[in-house]
Amino acid sequence: MLVNKMVKSTLVAVGILAGGVLTTSMPFANNTVHAQALDQEMVVIAHRGASGYLPEHTLPAKALAYGMGADYIEQDVVLSKDGVPVILHDIHIDTTTDVVKKFPDRKREDGRYYAIDFTLAELKSLNVTERFKADTGKQVYADRFPGEYGMFKIPTLEEEIKLIQGLNHSTGRDVGIYPELKDPAFHHAEGQDIAETVISILERWGYNNPDSNAFVQSFDWGETQRIRNELNYQGKLVQLLGENRWGPPEGTDYDYLKSDEGIAEMARVVDGIGPWLPQVVTGLSENGTAVMTPTLIAAQRAQLLVHPYTLRADQLPKWAGDMDIALKAIFDDAGIDGIFTDFPDQVVQYLARNPDA
Repeated sequence: MLVNKMVKSTLVAVGILAGGVLTTSMPFANNTVHAQALDQEMVVIAHRGASGYLPEHTLPAKALAYGMGADYIEQDVVLSKDGVPVILHDIHIDTTTDVVKKFPDRKREDGRYYAIDFTLAELKSLNVTERFKADTGKQVYADRFPGEYGMFKIPTLEEEIKLIQGLNHSTGRDVGIYPELKDPAFHHAEGQDIAETVISILERWGYNNPDSNAFVQSFDWGETQRIRNELNYQGKLVQLLGENRWGPPEGTDYDYLKSDEGIAEMARVVDGIGPWLPQVVTGLSENGTAVMTPTLIAAQRAQLLVHPYTLRADQLPKWAGDMDIALKAIFDDAGIDGIFTDFPDQVVQYLARNPDA
């Protein structure tokens, strides 16, 4: 069984921090690693980078995730006012930047600040911090990187591709990208086509066929189908699954998509699904093994890859006493193909300790 070739041979740790470099004594591999095969199991997907250690979606967080041995690094993509794809988890920028201080009069009627209302140059002038709550200003994860050390900047999609491809060139690895199109319907309403813009960039950088080391993901089922059928994107696609009670994208019925019929429909379009973790593993049985959902069983029967989100060491599922318990349930018991995690080093280390998982 293939399990993270680079993880087993090297635990690379070159993480660029603000003004410094972290290294370990373990060497880089000399051989080039090719794109992950669709049937390769147990990939580690760095959720917004190594976001358990550095502010999400900053280039230092992505470099650290690369150094920790992640197979894929996630990019959430929104568009600036001038149509440039930038890496931010939200269409809003007031809970991860100092926009309120620098542009106090640029909020909309709802009191929020939107990335699409700012040019790239204006977005680049902001400092990025650890995520905080808009109403109280308190940091969401109190024990993570101190919010007052807001020295980071918003990267563009192409800057992040250059970082990852540059590291692939200098290390001989082949770490993939995993971009998500954030709220395509919102962008359409604002007069911008995020899917067309992002897909054109991905194709220009070589992420344009089933063998290229990238997954494109979206919560919007209609947009996912459009990417495949109208934009004719030939790379790998993943349909993200939420819950209807979260307020799904217009026209997306997650209850249906989680059903046998929905799984079969998705399998005609996408290569995998990205479910919320409780949608595939609900807990542990009396004998301590994972309780798998019908959605997971149907997806595996349909030969879809399953990449759930999000495993956090500082916010574990209630049924998991520690990361090892959670990872055993996910990989060993449930046979899940990969996991989004804020702590890629811990998943990498688990797989290195359990090569037959």
